[in-house]
Amino acid sequence: MTVWGFCGSFCTLSEALSEAKVYGEKNELVCVVSKSVSTVDTRFGKSSDFIEKIKKISVRPIIDSIKEAEPIGPVLRPDVMIIAPCTGNTLAKMAAGITDTPVTMAAKAHLRNERPLIIALATNDALSANFKNIGSLMERKNIYFVPLGQDDPIKKPFSLVADYSLIEKTTEAALHGRQLQPFLLPR
Repeated sequence: MTVWGFCGSFCTLSEALSEAKVYGEKNELVCVVSKSVSTVDTRFGKSSDFIEKIKKISVRPIIDSIKEAEPIGPVLRPDVMIIAPCTGNTLAKMAAGITDTPVTMAAKAHLRNERPLIIALATNDALSANFKNIGSLMERKNIYFVPLGQDDPIKKPFSLVADYSLIEKTTEAALHGRQLQPFLLPR
């Protein structure tokens, strides 16, 4: 079983959902959503539309509260957890040990079982304010990153986005204790 966490990187949410759907055809998925995903409508789509699509790929009801996320570690004991998309905000919270969202609580609960956590980052501040958080999490045991690159180096010089098509390969490598390389991709 795999837990898939969805965070509010709204411009990449559809792509992450497409990858989760493909991944879910081969693996049981239990989905966790941040409050932003479950409540915020943006120019990229309505939260209710995303939730309906996520419900279709999750083998259990969507987890959307901290209380529901905590038993993931001791009760569900998934083989792997994937956070895609993972926002800079969620990344910073995990680096600081803050568990005040369903996704960060799910990650904390999952990591206590010493199993892989896969992060597919999508943030406009990866090469500025969040750069230290990437480094902090890269050195931690059982945390792996989907290879990423700059999505628009001219207009958004600090932005990095994971190559979502590499989520499955990253997961396979992580299950063998390896970070998929190259970690930084040319765009």
